[in-house]
Amino acid sequence: MSRIGENPITIPEGVSVSQSDGAIIVKGNLGELSQRIDGEIKVNINENTITLERSSNQKDQRSLHGLYRALIANMIEGVTKGYTKKLELVGVGYRASNQGQKIDISVGYSHNIIFEIPEEVKVNCESEKGKAPVITLTSHDKQLIGTVAAKIRSFRKPEPYKGKGIRFVGEQIRRKAGKTAAS
Repeated sequence: MSRIGENPITIPEGVSVSQSDGAIIVKGNLGELSQRIDGEIKVNINENTITLERSSNQKDQRSLHGLYRALIANMIEGVTKGYTKKLELVGVGYRASNQGQKIDISVGYSHNIIFEIPEEVKVNCESEKGKAPVITLTSHDKQLIGTVAAKIRSFRKPEPYKGKGIRFVGEQIRRKAGKTAAS
């Protein structure tokens, strides 16, 4: 039994949910999202609640039941509140700036990295003297913002000895001890 899949999803005011051609379409004040649903999972849309039912009790059906419930709940939360991810650049001389949807990152390579951000994601770079530069990403699509943040982080992952690199704000990096001098 999928505990997550059994929970009903409440539809807040200002959000419309519709179903067409095996896809769920969620519209809200921040945007519109759609997700294709497997044919084995049945979605019931009432006035202000959504429930999901599965056709059998097999393992793959149970996992899809919980997955689609979580995806629909994330879509509803995204079009009402939105999502925010913050990345900080830790290292001497590491900088970031943006011009519109292009972000210019300097993280110790011979050339700066210029990365094009999708239109659905808003980007803001803040650099304060004495603090690490912070890249703030906001969007209504949780999957897209996670993918963009992971791509930016992959340009210079945090290393375990000095902790330099691009990391999420609040992320704990496992530190290792360096070499010790021979006696």
